[in-house]
Amino acid sequence: MPLTGGEIRLDRSHDGRVANLTLSHGRYNIITWETRQVMADRFAEIDSDKDVQVVVVRAEGEHFTSGGDIAGFMEVDPVDLTDLGHNVTAAARSPKPVIAAIDGYCFGVGLELALACDIRIATDRSRFALPEMKLGMIPGSGGTQRLARLIGLSRAKYHILTGERITGQQALDWGLTSHNCADADELEKRTDEVVALLLSHSPMAMRTAKEVLDKGVDGPLYTGIELERKAYSMLRASHDFAEGVAAFEEKRPPKFQGR
Repeated sequence: MPLTGGEIRLDRSHDGRVANLTLSHGRYNIITWETRQVMADRFAEIDSDKDVQVVVVRAEGEHFTSGGDIAGFMEVDPVDLTDLGHNVTAAARSPKPVIAAIDGYCFGVGLELALACDIRIATDRSRFALPEMKLGMIPGSGGTQRLARLIGLSRAKYHILTGERITGQQALDWGLTSHNCADADELEKRTDEVVALLLSHSPMAMRTAKEVLDKGVDGPLYTGIELERKAYSMLRASHDFAEGVAAFEEKRPPKFQGR
């Protein structure tokens, strides 16, 4: 049955502080209807685990994912599509910082999954696309809105209306990704470096920064600034801020506790 199949493996590293999610479904890691719900289930488990500070989403093999199971959509009742994307984009709602490590194809719902992550690291050979227009459809899991916010309305319109692919270098130049690596080995090395950097920071401060950025960018400037002020004031009373200041004055690494 086209709607089923595929898996998202969950394992932990760095003494349980990093949750690693790995897409696995054939050469192109096709995302089925079942896989979408598994992604939501995995994040529900991760979000409730207080030990996890950072999440990394990657894929097995040479491609991140070529996208969704196209034929399978014809088996889904249209009314069930009204909540499309809420599950596979759970990364956007996670309080933890989420990194997408991308190599090869990142198409359709795969790109929408990556867009829902906080940091995207890719390779020279990575290719990004929302090709739904070629099927007489539009992106339905946040692609139109998130892509426009990241690369600008004009570029987003062009690439969604034409379905044309975005190269790894273009993705970097336009702010779709933060790093462009030479190959898969360098991708893993750079991802590990970013993970180590995030693990050195206060989980509470990172959680707050993610919320302020995500909520503030969608509102008027004055609303975002007011949200930032209140969040800053709240963090002023935290143990982690006191520890950060003490560590700075004592010229030692801070020992954050996430409170």
